[in-house]
Formats: sequence, C-alpha cells, structure tokens
Amino acid sequence: MTARILVVDDIPANVKLLQARLLAEYFDVLTADNGHDALAICERTQVDLILLDVMMPGIDGFEVCERLKENPRTAHIPVVMVTALDQPSDRVRGLKAGADDFLTKPVNDVQLMSRVKSLVRLKTLSDELRMRAATAQALGMEGLGAALGDDPGAVLLVDGRGSSQERIARSLAPIADVTCMSDPQAALFEAAEKPFDLVIVNANFSDYDPLRLCSQLRSLERTRYLPILLIAEQGHDDLVVRALDLGVTDYLMRPIEPNELLARSLTQIRRKRYNDRLRASVTQSMELAVTDGLTGLHNRRYLDGHLKLLIDRSNARGREMSVCITDIDRFKQINDTHGHDAGDAVLREFANRLRTAVRGADLACRYGGEEFVLVMPDTSAQTAATVAERLRMTIEQEPFQVGPGATLRVTASLGIASLLPGDGPEALMKRADAALYEAKRTGRNRVVAAAA
Repeated sequence: MTARILVVDDIPANVKLLQARLLAEYFDVLTADNGHDALAICERTQVDLILLDVMMPGIDGFEVCERLKENPRTAHIPVVMVTALDQPSDRVRGLKAGADDFLTKPVNDVQLMSRVKSLVRLKTLSDELRMRAATAQALGMEGLGAALGDDPGAVLLVDGRGSSQERIARSLAPIADVTCMSDPQAALFEAAEKPFDLVIVNANFSDYDPLRLCSQLRSLERTRYLPILLIAEQGHDDLVVRALDLGVTDYLMRPIEPNELLARSLTQIRRKRYNDRLRASVTQSMELAVTDGLTGLHNRRYLDGHLKLLIDRSNARGREMSVCITDIDRFKQINDTHGHDAGDAVLREFANRLRTAVRGADLACRYGGEEFVLVMPDTSAQTAATVAERLRMTIEQEPFQVGPGATLRVTASLGIASLLPGDGPEALMKRADAALYEAKRTGRNRVVAAAA
C-alpha cells in the first residue's frame, strides 16, 4: 500500500519524527509548518491523508480541518488530528470539525500506522466510487442528487452485557435507532437481512472472539461495505491493529466518553450514506448507457470516458498501469458454423470467465464484437502478463456450453501494454492492439507484451 501523506506541524522535530516513520513504510510524505500552507498544498496537489497538529500559530488545526471539509475539492481527504490535547471535549470538537480520527502525542507507532493504513484503504475505495460517478456525469448522466440529511441512523449494537447495551443505546438515542443483540451469530444474520448504517461490536465477550464477527461481516456481500466500530479495552493495541487489518472502520477504547461515541458514530453513518449514494449513482446512471447488454460488462463508451481518468491518476501519483486487449480466436467461424445464438453464448461465458480471472480493482469491458479490454491500475508489465496468462488458461481449459448438450473449445489471443511517460489513452491502446495483432499472427492462443 502506498499513498501521499501531508504532515502539518509547526515544530520541526515533530515533523521529522512522523516523516521518518511514514517513509519507513514507503509512504510519500509532504510537510507544512502552518495551516495556510497546508490548505494551499491540498489545493494544488493530490493528497491521500493529512496528519494535522491542532496547536499552531495563525489558524489552528480545528479551523484548517473545517476549511478542508467545506471545500468540495478537499472534503474527501481523511484528516487525523495529532495533538497533545487529551481532553474528551477536544476530541469531540475535532470530530465535529470533520476529523476522521485523533492521535495523542507522544504518538504510539502501532496506532499511527494502523490508522493511516485503514484510512488510506477507505479513501482508495471512496476515490474509485467518486471517479466512476464523475465519469457518469461527464457522459451527461445524473449526479448525486439531493443532500443526505441527518435522519436517525439504524445501528446494530453487538454487546455481551446488558448494562453496557443500555448505556450505549442511551448515548446514541439522539442520532440513531439502536438494535441491541448479545448473540454474535444471530447479529450476523440480522445485519445481512436489515439495512443498518453502522454495526458497533463491543469486545467484552468472555467466550467469543469479536474479530470473528468483524471478519464475517466483511466477507458477506450484503455487509461488505457496512461500517464497523469496535469498542476495546485500554491497552489492547494488538486487538485494534488486527481489527483494522480486517476492515473495521473505527474504534473506541473503554471507558467510553458518550460525546465521542456520538460523534464517531455520526461520522460513520454519514460516510455510509455518502458512499451508498455514490454506488447508487454509479449503478443507476450508468447501467443502461455504459453497460453491454449481452455480457453485462462495461462497454466501449464507458472505457473511452474512464480510461483517461485512470491514466491521469496514474501519472499524477507516479503509479504503474497496464492494459490487456483480448480477442476470441476464430469467432466468425463459430458464428458461421453454429449460428449467432451459439456465438452469443460464447460471448456471455467469455465475459463470465473474464470476471472470475481478474482482480477487484481491474476494469473489464467489452470493446466491440469479440474483443474485450482489461484495464489494470497499479500493475506492472510483469504482473499484467501473469494476469493475462491466467485468463488465457481459464478460457482454454474448459469447453464452452453453447446449447443443450453442445460444447465448443474456445481460445483467445491477448496483447498487453504498460503505461509509458507521456502516454494518453490512444497511444496505450494502440500498443496493446499491436501486441494483440502479433499474438494472432504468430499462432493465436497466446499472450504477447508490447515492446517498451
């Protein structure tokens, strides 16, 4: 995992300490010693996370955070306030200003890196959703629509003790309707069946590992994007780190400060609704216009609009990117011999196998006819070749069902190209297409990489 992190502190020693820790984990680090410079950097540069001191001359960290969150260009950047202030009222003020988390000086290394990595993962997902929504708007489709509002959220509290269930539910009453459950497995089914905005897991069970529930919530399709807030005992840093690695979105340490619980829960509910709105916008707006009706993959119109965004992002961040064009071998012969219904069946099954062979971050499209395109962000030429070869084998190994009791052996040729400095969509696709032509010219059913 890599990201660009901005460290803001007016004390040089603090900046150098945080910078050294982050560089050791291979993060790209920018620095600023005052709030005005920090805001200017965020305006002109891609930033993935901000570590923000509170007590600074000029404008303090609270005001910087408020300005960042009020600006549509920077509102999505996660902010972690790093400060010597340790009163609950200070933490609540920071969270109300829009901060995503608080770290108290001296900063614990384990908490620092676990929070940074967790928030970078969340931002990566949110960025992808926002980019796809932007593509939809660029194609003249609907935007996000009305404001989200602050209607009461639906919270599922999984807690082994009745007394703490009552206290937490009472604290959350101003912002949420709380469902309390003591049985983790019953809670898992409840979360999958009902539209909750947040799950709070209190790690106070004497005979059950709460991280098992967190893991199960992340593995189910219906609860994969549901925010999870873990409540842990002071000093249980290892539990918190493992929880964040599993995808838990936030945590609190006991004893619970009611206002902080309220502020963190409200932040998670709002984020859930925002991301839900993004997903709905992408799904509803683009389904007909940019989806291939036969295969269910994105079509060429979507690829033409989205590929430039992916290339611009890769160039801005100095990341690698690769593209694979694949063509079904002798597809015209399939149509001529077995009919267009059989050809359509092959295209649908080919798309299904393409989906199973690629990774979650990759973009698969039907380019036209029997040609398909796979865009692989953050992917080197060597890795792209491995993915393409896996896809080739997936196509070749099992016959395609084209009718009742009828099967066909199908192969595919694949050409790959990786992003070079100065590349635009046309140049990148042209090299991949040339590699595909070479694969077909030299015998088909093979992967050929374009020359660098």
